[in-house]
Amino acid sequence: MLLESTTEAGIKDCLGYSLSTFDATAKDYGTVDSGTLPTLSSYFVGAYLNIINNAPKPDGKREGAQAVALRVSGDRSAFYGCNIFGFQDTVCDDRGNHFFKDCYIRGTVDFIFGSGKSLYLDTEIFVEIEPKLTVITAQARESSSEDTGYSIVHGKITGTEKGSFLGRAWKSSPRVVYAYTEMTDVVNPAGWSHEMQPERTKTVYYGEYKCTGVGASSSGREPFTKQLTEKEAEPFLSLDYVAATKWLLPPPMI
Repeated sequence: MLLESTTEAGIKDCLGYSLSTFDATAKDYGTVDSGTLPTLSSYFVGAYLNIINNAPKPDGKREGAQAVALRVSGDRSAFYGCNIFGFQDTVCDDRGNHFFKDCYIRGTVDFIFGSGKSLYLDTEIFVEIEPKLTVITAQARESSSEDTGYSIVHGKITGTEKGSFLGRAWKSSPRVVYAYTEMTDVVNPAGWSHEMQPERTKTVYYGEYKCTGVGASSSGREPFTKQLTEKEAEPFLSLDYVAATKWLLPPPMI
């Protein structure tokens, strides 16, 4: 059963889905601990869930208004067909190897963030309008020696925003790749942000490979980003990116 407010927030047809809601914010519990659904164990599998943080949209005036919907802190975790709703900091992709397939993630600022190593496959990312700034990813790798990052493959970027960044250098060495992803005009022509810290242009790894749509045009991209070759993209394109052939369980049949 869907709450009226979640229908208004834009949930697609989710009949038969389980619903998890909460309204905690960073002011209440701290950002990481504000999640509606925190998963801390390894081998967690979530399927066909609506995971929603109902806290009010941050207005730039209230301190600590960011609010997590899903926090994934366990290793070898998978999510199938889940709808994850929030505004700022929707998904805390905290740590460990994770796999998302056929999911729908909605937010405004840094709404996929953290130090996880994750593969997002066939997942739609919806950017909701925000007057000041919208950013999809804030991956938190701090050194090239850290084996973390996000690979978003066969995805789709939609929304009501115009000018959203694919990622920003929240930490010094984030690694994010989009491959075979359809990008609408939601995406900022520059693509990526170094967070007004030019020194980070030397340490970020931001790549794109065979993406499509008007938002995927490389003509206006920042020079510190990469249009990957086939060889460069290959490690990001398979389940081996998160070693999933060793642990991945199929989605349950319902």
